[in-house]
Amino acid sequence: MSRERPAALVTGGSAGIGKSICEHLLQSGYAVINLSRRGSDYEHEHLEDVAVDLADVDATRDAVLALKNRYDITNIVHNAGVIRPALVEDVDLRDLGYLSRLHVHASVTLAQAALPAMKAANFGRIVIIGSRAMLGLEQRTAYAATKAAQIGLVRTWALELGQYGITVNAVAPGPIVTDMFTDVIPEESDQAASLAASLPVRRLGQPDDVARAVTFFLHPDNGFVTGQTLFVCGGASVGSLSL
Repeated sequence: MSRERPAALVTGGSAGIGKSICEHLLQSGYAVINLSRRGSDYEHEHLEDVAVDLADVDATRDAVLALKNRYDITNIVHNAGVIRPALVEDVDLRDLGYLSRLHVHASVTLAQAALPAMKAANFGRIVIIGSRAMLGLEQRTAYAATKAAQIGLVRTWALELGQYGITVNAVAPGPIVTDMFTDVIPEESDQAASLAASLPVRRLGQPDDVARAVTFFLHPDNGFVTGQTLFVCGGASVGSLSL
């Protein structure tokens, strides 16, 4: 792929929200690198799949170091994530460790790899996909804690990197119909219908809802917004949410 196109690195881009983000970026003229455990189910001349388990710190570092020799990566979207639900008394600390590596350690590794190119260009965009669950949700101890930690990264990096033309923001989805969602709540179930009815907008979200927010933060013209968390949640962040 040519360096003439802006390069965007997207994690977990093979399905759900990540796939929609990749598709939107390809349509907008980006060269997209998808870091994911599995490849995409579609092909595009400006899409490259790189297989990696982002919870493996060393493998992630090796993957992004190899990529930065071939691309000037000035756009990062860290979307990959898993839930591992459990009530607090049943939380397995190994799950907490796994989610910490996937959500937090990978965020740092990706940013460190891309920062030289961003600083050289005096431009960069980092978007982390958080979650409405970070505000609190039953059976989400490990998930909510690590998603909340990502927001700490966003706010800190925004302070450190703004002087280099680099913005750092988060998008926090609410109930979005993806494979990860339907693994917990079947899409056509009474529970899903009840959840949709409880939201101010009276519907569940779709991956494209999140992708549109991400493309806003990545756009070169939107350099006066940094350190922010945009909830794309149908209003779920305004009040309580019960699954």
